[in-house]
Amino acid sequence: MTYRAPISEFRFLFDHVVGFSQVSETDRFAEATPETVEAVLSEAGKLCEDMLAPLQRAGDLHPARLENGVVRTSPGYDEGYRAIAEGGWIAIAADPEYGGMGLPMTMTSAVNEMMSSACLSLQLAPLMTQGQIEALEHHATDEIKALYLPKLIAGEWMGTMNLTEPQAGSDVGALTTKATPNGDGTYAITGQKIYISWGDNDFTENVCHLVLARLPDAVPGTKGISLFLVPKRIPDANGIPGVANSLKVVSLEHKMGLHGSPTAVMQYDGATGWLIGKENDGMRAMFTMMNNARLGVGIQGIGVAEGAYQHALAYAEGRKQGRTENNSITDHADVRRMLATMKADTFAARAIALANAVAIDMETATGHADWSARAALLTPITKAFGSDTGIDVASTGVQVHGGMGFIEETGAAQYSRDVRVAAIYEGTNGIQSMDLVGRKLMDGGEAAYRLLDEMEAEAEAARAKRPDLVDPVWQACETLRETTEWMVAHGAQDRFAGSVPYLRGFARVLGAHFHLRAALADPDGPHDRLAAFYIHRILPEHVGLLAHARQGAEDLFAVSVDDLAA
Repeated sequence: MTYRAPISEFRFLFDHVVGFSQVSETDRFAEATPETVEAVLSEAGKLCEDMLAPLQRAGDLHPARLENGVVRTSPGYDEGYRAIAEGGWIAIAADPEYGGMGLPMTMTSAVNEMMSSACLSLQLAPLMTQGQIEALEHHATDEIKALYLPKLIAGEWMGTMNLTEPQAGSDVGALTTKATPNGDGTYAITGQKIYISWGDNDFTENVCHLVLARLPDAVPGTKGISLFLVPKRIPDANGIPGVANSLKVVSLEHKMGLHGSPTAVMQYDGATGWLIGKENDGMRAMFTMMNNARLGVGIQGIGVAEGAYQHALAYAEGRKQGRTENNSITDHADVRRMLATMKADTFAARAIALANAVAIDMETATGHADWSARAALLTPITKAFGSDTGIDVASTGVQVHGGMGFIEETGAAQYSRDVRVAAIYEGTNGIQSMDLVGRKLMDGGEAAYRLLDEMEAEAEAARAKRPDLVDPVWQACETLRETTEWMVAHGAQDRFAGSVPYLRGFARVLGAHFHLRAALADPDGPHDRLAAFYIHRILPEHVGLLAHARQGAEDLFAVSVDDLAA
């Protein structure tokens, strides 16, 4: 599979759409100059094009496997991971005190997207480590930070997150893994965790697991959960991994996709662990990692969308059929529609994700509550819409290939299989939508209204220039505002019943807002024409979505379980 890193697209978005200049103008991120951004994106793009993209099919055709208790990874993955680690790509945003670059999350997000496009199975490894680095930076003791962060940042050690158990999926509070004090400041961790991405490998000298477990006499539910760092090998004071800890990989899951990424069932039998954060405060610490991962998973979906789109476009341009201008299927109206939809939706999702990252960076740089609220509001939208876009675009990519899309040798189906789980892990997209209408509207909708005010003000300012694009965007903002007011005024059951269409409708309107910005920055150019396509043909979906969102729960639950079984 060939892949071309969309460097110019990232620069356009940074410069004209998502307001990255706000970030680079802060003291905290003053080093993120245009020259630095260009250099970082260009070098990362080369890595993805030359080193990672060739590994995409290798991971699918030669999956990770467990042999005599040892995880064997796909051919070339060790060299690929080493190139990621040695290039410093794991730790772009990490604290320079421990070896990180200290650059903005927005830049990390762009690099992560490119790696996801090139080889999603391998990109999962640094993504998990990035999340663990952030969790330790915020919640670990100075001693733990000094011992673990330099190794994780350098890529010598890899990080994982261990939440799920056979009986405790989305209901994390039902977990039964135990943590018993050893009397020396450490804890004995006992239990089983499932669905652990990159639970082990054969190319890093250690794997560090963040494990949720329950202390003796802890209260039931999430309020009685603590977080522990449990390494595969226990390091000495100099950071040299020594004795093997009491944990093992029981098995690797046989998955629909992501075959190159070993997803493990982990068993802990009195394994030595160290408390991260405070006792019974594990969910708060883990959510630092999970929120990082939710942004990352949305970006994974966007990365797959970009890869699938490039793959489909190349096929369509080379598939000769009929006597038309290009003598290819790109001249057929339906194929043109599919390709334009793929590109327009990918742009919308990418802009939302990068705007989310900008908000995170501004929160980091300024500590301002408005930026914190903006980042929190955009995170579930980024995760759900980004992963849904990856699924939709990958599926459409198969359709563009026609019959050849159903043939594995073309590689089109792999994108669809690999990205499907992105709507499920790190909190299903349904949970993201409930979070949006629940926690994220607990402020009475203030953060949402503030964003809508900005969107409408921009539209008003541009009305004289582009009324054909501004009018539908402004009206869509008003419909979204009215629906947000409905959500704020109604109870949880009614809100949850309409949460999924509300989130998607919100994303549709946000996407139109960013497309409008792009059109104004590129008059009569490709972004102008793509914005017109999105606003006139795709944005109208918001009407039905938001009408659905306001319907309430009565008719939904009027359909009984017996009715469903009839």
